[in-house]
Amino acid sequence: MTAAARIADTVHTEEAGDQGPLLLCLHGIGSSSAAFAPQLAELGRYARVVAWDAPGYAKSADPEGPLTLDDFADTAAELIRSRGGSAHVLGVSWGGVIALRLAVRHPGLVASLVVADSSPGSGTDPKKAAAMRARAAELAETGPRAFAERRAPRLVSEHAPAELVRRVTDTMADAIRLPGYGHAAESMAATDLRAELSRIAAPTLVLCGDQDRVTGVDASQAIAGAVHRTAYVIVKDAGHLANQEQPERFNAWVLSHLRITARIPA
Repeated sequence: MTAAARIADTVHTEEAGDQGPLLLCLHGIGSSSAAFAPQLAELGRYARVVAWDAPGYAKSADPEGPLTLDDFADTAAELIRSRGGSAHVLGVSWGGVIALRLAVRHPGLVASLVVADSSPGSGTDPKKAAAMRARAAELAETGPRAFAERRAPRLVSEHAPAELVRRVTDTMADAIRLPGYGHAAESMAATDLRAELSRIAAPTLVLCGDQDRVTGVDASQAIAGAVHRTAYVIVKDAGHLANQEQPERFNAWVLSHLRITARIPA
């Protein structure tokens, strides 16, 4: 058994749907499978939706050692293999970076991509990389709850309802811990995917909230401009977590993408 397969055996997933194509959902760096509750509820009517807690997050076990972006991508690949065939992969933010690397390393396992509010990695800019690496020390100093309360409000638009801010905060506080969060932050800081995006053959939908204050519209446009087979969509009235802030709009675009790429009947 490979190291990735061993790690995959310890990964917790939330699942919905028992027919249709496989849709694997990969969450952001401060989140968990709970972030995909709106997708599990709605898209589970059309697809077999699987949302992971990344290694070292929420209900998944802590890894035995540091994990690189390739390790996270290879673990996701093992989840796909264990369910047979290939998967449509939906990644939000850090999850989108993992999804892009997954499509490069394991093209035969990726039927299509949905990359939401993401970027080519924090390694595209030394200041961004340094800030990402500093997060582990901040988490160690403040603890998960204070860390989440400081960061969560920026993940949604300024006009997001208080209930959503609370939910995002609670999800982060319940999901993150060391060393897993530190491995994730380092994987982002060390990554610059710009040179390899053109190698991605899978049809790709790039989504971005019009009020994303974290990765921003420019980073999503950089992905859409480099991947050959892409559609690019702005989600109105949404911040960085468009899938949670505007789930009906987000799900509608994902479903449209699946109707084309997986031939889900209308």
